[in-house]
Amino acid sequence: MRILVLGGTAFLSSEVTRQAVAAGHQVTCLARGSVAEPPSGVRWVQADRSLGAKSYLEVAGDWDAVIDVARDPVPANEALAALASRTGHWTFVSSCSVYADHSTPEAAEDAALLQPLAPGTQSTPENYGESKAAIEQETLEVTGGNAHLCRAGLIGGPGDGTDRYGYWPARFARDNRAAVVPDIAGHATQVIDVRDLAAWILTAAERGVTGPLNAVGDHVPFGDYIAESRTAAGFEGEELSAPEEWLVARGIDYWSGPDSLPLWLPPGHDGFSTRSNDAARAAGLITRPWQETVADTLADERRQGLARHRKAGLAPATEARLAQELLLSR
Repeated sequence: MRILVLGGTAFLSSEVTRQAVAAGHQVTCLARGSVAEPPSGVRWVQADRSLGAKSYLEVAGDWDAVIDVARDPVPANEALAALASRTGHWTFVSSCSVYADHSTPEAAEDAALLQPLAPGTQSTPENYGESKAAIEQETLEVTGGNAHLCRAGLIGGPGDGTDRYGYWPARFARDNRAAVVPDIAGHATQVIDVRDLAAWILTAAERGVTGPLNAVGDHVPFGDYIAESRTAAGFEGEELSAPEEWLVARGIDYWSGPDSLPLWLPPGHDGFSTRSNDAARAAGLITRPWQETVADTLADERRQGLARHRKAGLAPATEARLAQELLLSR
């Protein structure tokens, strides 16, 4: 296949590109390359999509598949206008953040969506879901429905720059001091390995799969994930269980960011990590055992450095303060 990846230098798009080359496809990446370069074996068209339609002048001709990971509707719409009419299959990597409700377990692709971002409204991290919904809407209109809307969930695995999924195995590997863990053992986690997601995107393009499909992993209880992370890291210290209300009262954040506890979700998110992946599995999505993702993520964390500054998780000093308070309260 002749594949154009709009991106190809970051986490997911880089993995898609790498696998596409390995599979023998003819791959072109259109990307700025301001942070990293695409994998070897591709044609790299160095362009800035913020410059509009002229960004696509060097990617003339027909394409068997185009894969776009855009977050901002403006460049996404410009790409559709420039390329969709000469593309056999279009993939837009969307997100489960497009859904309006995150409280219902096992929700499928027919769940209600957020209102798309209004034209002329700036795309920001705060309206991420609305931005993705707007791109979905435009993609379906321009392609006449001949597009795969790949609604990804939380993506983990080697190379993850968000520091979320890797926080826990890295924390247990860092040292054997008491570890503070939220008391949510029975809550669900749901992560898809970046390598499995990339493989699915290519499989769907090769098979001509279209429509919205949840690209998410299976449900894994948080307690099981923590136990596996501890075992993989060889942690021999004490695990201190902290009540959710106690953590909130001390300013610890949910999910991500400085002094947060990754994979811990606020109330009303019972369905956030329990979405149905039945339709995608029926269409060909295959995922590896989640324990393998934990092990490979830990190996990647070790390569990066366990003591490095992180975008998500508790700072060691914060954790030490919380641990001391929990121990004194016994």
